[in-house]
Amino acid sequence: MIGRTQKWDEGGGLGSGSSSIRRFRFRRGRCKPGAGKGAAKVARVFRGEGLHKVDAKGRVSVPALFRRVLELSDPNWTEGLAPELVIVYGDRRRKFLEVYTMEAIDEVDRKIARMKRGSPERRVLEQMFNGQSLPTSVDDTGRLVLPAKLRQKVGIEKEAYFIASGDTFQIWNPETYEGTVLKSTDAWLDSMPEDFDPVTLLPEDDV
Repeated sequence: MIGRTQKWDEGGGLGSGSSSIRRFRFRRGRCKPGAGKGAAKVARVFRGEGLHKVDAKGRVSVPALFRRVLELSDPNWTEGLAPELVIVYGDRRRKFLEVYTMEAIDEVDRKIARMKRGSPERRVLEQMFNGQSLPTSVDDTGRLVLPAKLRQKVGIEKEAYFIASGDTFQIWNPETYEGTVLKSTDAWLDSMPEDFDPVTLLPEDDV
């Protein structure tokens, strides 16, 4: 159960202190020198989950492991600066916030740019990723500020549930996550044979 999930990053704190968001420089570029192709691939993958308190101003600590990925996936980041990110909240049907690293959102932007200009499909994606999104950063105390509009949209109040999702991570109301995603996953697993191993879903290596 999510309610029993151990919290990471207890040192992140939810004490006093203002959010200091630097001016965003959406300059596209490669990984920092020395990172290498292999390092870039590793840096983009989030792993783990965490349940964190949200204060009255919408500040919530980002799991430490997630912060490291955000740093390594931001071409502009250097030691002492806040890593940038983009929160995609989408339309009314979306019940969670999805956080993209700068590398991940750049990949999405490039794919959208290859689509036919003016097509309904491109317009929908532009609305979602360009319009229904928020560029922001992690502050110097390791916290993310969630505006009231976003918290109200997905029902986040006193706690937020973080869950890794490949090169993005999602932020949920804990009860919503349990009642939708976990419930659906458990139902699907229950429909499988008793000895079913999810590892078998992985594709075989190319020969």
